[in-house]
Parts: sequence; C-alpha cells; structure tokens
Amino acid sequence: MTIPTLSRRKFQLGAAAVAFSLLATGCGTSSGSESNEEVTLRFAWWGNEYLNAQTEKVIDAFEAEHPNIKIESEPGEWGSYWDKLATKTAANDAPDVIQMDQKYIAEYGGRAALLDLSKQEGIDTSKLDKEALASGQYDGAQYGLSTGQNAYVIMANTKVFEAANVPIPDDTTWTWDEFMETASKISAAGDGKNYGAAYGSNEADLIIWLRQHGENLYSQDGNLDFDTATAASFWERLKEQRDSKASPPATVATEDSGAGLEESLFGTNRVGMAWWWTNQLGSLESTTGSSIKMLRAPSIDGSAAENGMYYKPTMFWSASSRSKHPEAASTFINYLANSPEAGAILMTDRGVPTNPEIVESITTSLKPADTTVVGFLKDIAPDIKEAPPVPPVGAGSVQNVIKRYTDEVLYDHLSPQAAAEAFKKEVEGMLASAR
Repeated sequence: MTIPTLSRRKFQLGAAAVAFSLLATGCGTSSGSESNEEVTLRFAWWGNEYLNAQTEKVIDAFEAEHPNIKIESEPGEWGSYWDKLATKTAANDAPDVIQMDQKYIAEYGGRAALLDLSKQEGIDTSKLDKEALASGQYDGAQYGLSTGQNAYVIMANTKVFEAANVPIPDDTTWTWDEFMETASKISAAGDGKNYGAAYGSNEADLIIWLRQHGENLYSQDGNLDFDTATAASFWERLKEQRDSKASPPATVATEDSGAGLEESLFGTNRVGMAWWWTNQLGSLESTTGSSIKMLRAPSIDGSAAENGMYYKPTMFWSASSRSKHPEAASTFINYLANSPEAGAILMTDRGVPTNPEIVESITTSLKPADTTVVGFLKDIAPDIKEAPPVPPVGAGSVQNVIKRYTDEVLYDHLSPQAAAEAFKKEVEGMLASAR
C-alpha cells in the first residue's frame, strides 16, 4: 500500500548515474530455456510486518506453481528503501523484481535501469486498466505494472465530528469555503485540544489544487506546468487554515508530521479531517477505533466533476534491466498482476487491482473497509479525469520541497507568493540538473 509519507529522500544520482549510463549500453537477456531451468530471483519491496507476511505468502504460492523459480526476499522500510536501491543499482546489484513508486518510475526507467515490460512475452496486459497501464509508462516504455488503484481523499473521523456536534458535509457538492467552515467549527468545539483539519501539504494536495485551476504540476514533456500565482494560492489557503484555527498551530503541525500513525493527531482522535490514500482506510479505522468516512476533495464551485481527483497507482511491479533472468522475472510479475491466487492473497492492500476479473474474484472475501474502498472508487469514477503526467527524472524529492516551503509559510518566514516563486525556481533547477 502507499505508506504515509515519511522522509522523501533524494535519489542518489552520484554513483547511480554512473551505473545507469553503463546500463544504457546493454540489458540482461534471457537464456531462451528459462521456462525449464532452475533460477533464483531477488525481490525487493517496502512495507510493514503485515505486508511482509502477506508478500511471503504470495511468494510461497508462486513457487508452488513454478517450482523451477525460487524467490529471495528483500523486504525493507520506506525511509531507507530508496537509498539502498540506488546503492545496489549503482553497484550493478539491483534486485530482479522491484516494488517501484511512481515518483521514481521515470528516475529509474529513464536511466535504463528498468526492463521494458511491454517487450516481455510472459506478461499479459490485455485485461489491465488502460489508464493504470499508462501510469507506468515513460518515454514509450512500460517500466511498471500498477499493483492497484488508489485515490487521495479526505478521511473524516466520525468520532471527532460527533464530539464536536458538527455534521459531516455533503462531499458531492462541498466547496473549499465549506471545508474551512466545517474545520473551524470542530476546532472551536475542541477548545485547543482537537482540531478540524490537518493541512494537506503533500505532492498530491498540490496536484489536486493545480488541476482544479486547469493546471498541472508537470507537463507531458517533463517540465513544470503551472503559474506561480496558482501555487501561491495553494499556500494562501493553508495559511488561512492556520489563521482561522481550522488547523493546528505551526508548531503542533510540525511535531505531528514526525509522529507515527498511532501517536498522530488523527490516530489519537484529535483531528477531524486529514488527507490519506483510500487503501489506508482499514489501518485508520483500526488505529482510531472510529468509523472513518471517505470524502471527495472539496472544489472551488462545489462541482465534484471539477475537484481534480484522479486514480493513482499505489505502487508498481518493475524488473531490473540487468536481471539475468528477465523471462522468469516477467513470469513472476505477470503472476502478481493477473493470477487469481495472488489476488486472493494480496487483496486490496496495495490498492484495488487493475484487472477487473481479479476484483470480481476477491469481492466476496474483502474485509468491510476494503469493500467500502472498492465501492467508493467505483462511485467517484464518473468524475475522475485523466491522471496527471508521470513525474519526470529529477522529481523524486519534490515532495520534500513542498513540505519545506509549507513550513516557511506557516512560520511566516516567507509569503505564499515568495514561497511559490522559490519553489518553482528550485524544482526547475532540480529537473534541469537531472537531464
């Protein structure tokens, strides 16, 4: 699943760039008889204890069906995963199969570190959602298959709403003004102990805001695609949340950003609304002990069709271009994406599967929270627009930059306009230096 963002560490381009330049000269090739020979694949992913156990179970099921292919597990944690992957890739020691995030699909694929899955005969993409397929493409190549679909939503903690005697708004028609008003009422009832809403300063927050204004964070050709005035209005809104006390003081928000879910304001039932990904619903309900209602993003004029929401791949299954066993790696990835047996194990923890046949096969076995997520994603489908462009090479740490400038605004170190101008200049430099 998409882990709540911790520290988005910058992709280490120093040593990795050297390795990537070498990768461009040649990729691993199949021996031609891999379907029968015994091979061992290394498989890297990030997750928690629950996901690790689940992944080991799907590995066992795959090995039982493909006794000639052995999988060596390399589980990790989000905070250190990318540094380790960059180091291994630079040393020409990347795992054969890699759990990949959209922020890095171009970073690795664009530097020839990933296998073009569209050229692998063992992978069937005919039943996969076309938008989901496109989300794993860069420069004409298929560098990853989506593990499942997600949407970025406002999670409303009903326990906090009830304690404040504030009704949950109609998310099919609500505006940003209504969002602010609702959050302010919850904060007022909380008397400095509970707050109406978290700020929402992730990359997805900015993307949704820009899309509501007819703009995008990135263009299809990998450049920035927004006006600084629009970005400034994003930080103006966050500042208004602070000033109206709809959200916590900056010092409280900073402390909260470093807390785990169990210790966070939302996790301890002290904030009414916060932005999360749909696949996190089950974890949020388990942690809070409260019923959580998913809400669409507010919009400028109250039109759900114009709220900028989109389906995002939770993560991807990718393969190293230097794998000595690309055929076996492709067989494993195809199993993860298309096998009913794998679907029955993975369920929706890495997003709602993009193969509708898999969704149908697991529906009766879903937990209540997962059933709710599947239904919600179906309900919002009529209003979902085309997904935003894939983040270009060099964009891996933009998330950190957005958060840094949010802090600058909330602590009154920069005006929203100054933050927007500095943000755009800094990111343009990051993208230029990566080309």
